[in-house]
Amino acid sequence: MKLFGAIVALCFVVFSIALYFRFFYQASKQDHVVFQPYSVSPIKQIVSYTPQLATVDAIFSKNHSWIATLSADHIRVLTATGDVIPARSVNYGVVRRDNSLWPYEKVVSFFKENKSDVVFINLETPLITNCTPTVEGMSFCGDARNIEGLQYIGVTVANLANNHAGNRGIVGIKKTADLLNSADILVTGTSSAVFKDVKGVRFAFLGFNDIGGKEEGISWADKDNISSQIHDVRAKADIVIVTFHWGTEYQSQPDKMQVALGHLAVAMGADLVIGNHPHWIQPIEFYKGKLITYAHGNFVFDQMWSLKTRQGVVGRYIFYDKTLIDVEYFPVEIQDYGQPHFLTGEEKTKIISDMQNQSLLLREHMR
Repeated sequence: MKLFGAIVALCFVVFSIALYFRFFYQASKQDHVVFQPYSVSPIKQIVSYTPQLATVDAIFSKNHSWIATLSADHIRVLTATGDVIPARSVNYGVVRRDNSLWPYEKVVSFFKENKSDVVFINLETPLITNCTPTVEGMSFCGDARNIEGLQYIGVTVANLANNHAGNRGIVGIKKTADLLNSADILVTGTSSAVFKDVKGVRFAFLGFNDIGGKEEGISWADKDNISSQIHDVRAKADIVIVTFHWGTEYQSQPDKMQVALGHLAVAMGADLVIGNHPHWIQPIEFYKGKLITYAHGNFVFDQMWSLKTRQGVVGRYIFYDKTLIDVEYFPVEIQDYGQPHFLTGEEKTKIISDMQNQSLLLREHMR
């Protein structure tokens, strides 16, 4: 009897131990928790993240996938393109094909797959109903139907502070602004800032033109105007985005005026400065901890006469709450007088490498 009782007791102990380990092993598999042998219940590991400002080296690295490991509740994404000019041969192609989506058909999947909270463009032409199609000239206009292309890629903010938005006078500017607003696209660069709230963070957008001469209805890039407008919005916004139409065309480096205006904007409170107009890609610079992208090149335009004018970058600017933690640039190349597509492989690598080298060269000049 004693032997039988001992065997029963031993079996009970073994069964209890097996049941214990089976229960917690299954729980660890199903709930993805860390098993703690001396703990009564499983404990989940929580990883905290302290935002770190992006750097030039990190921006031009190939590792951007780490962003996906962060809580989406803290991430805000702004996508900015190069010059968008659905005029001249681009507009002619749209009208001839009777297809306002044509310029964007090879890039729209990028915008749909890489969701952004803001898509920000420099629209460098008036969009009007009585635009006569042409493939030449320097006075631009685009058919009002081109608004459908901007909606196709999800544009949310458009800057009109440039040297071609006024090519049809103040009437053309107002008609373009009204058309954009009717499509739920915010307009900046005509008078004062526009604001957009993204998951509790308020963005302000300001645009200034430094090319040509002053025009009615276009915000001019004089120092007093820049300073006062940034000062006015700084207390009203969490993140201030300033865009400039500036620089010398077909140059790889910013000129002295670009640098002066970019630095002024940052000194007055800009969190990010986005540049366009040179029609070539230009470098980036961190000044007082804030990023300046001097030029994104072309995105939609008809300058087919050289490789550099056919190229540009689309920038994805990633904010963690109010801090810019990463930027990734995606090179594009334009075909058929107005239709960009994204580059891959060696072509993509070369453009990113050239942009990085020009940025390092600029940094040396700034020392």
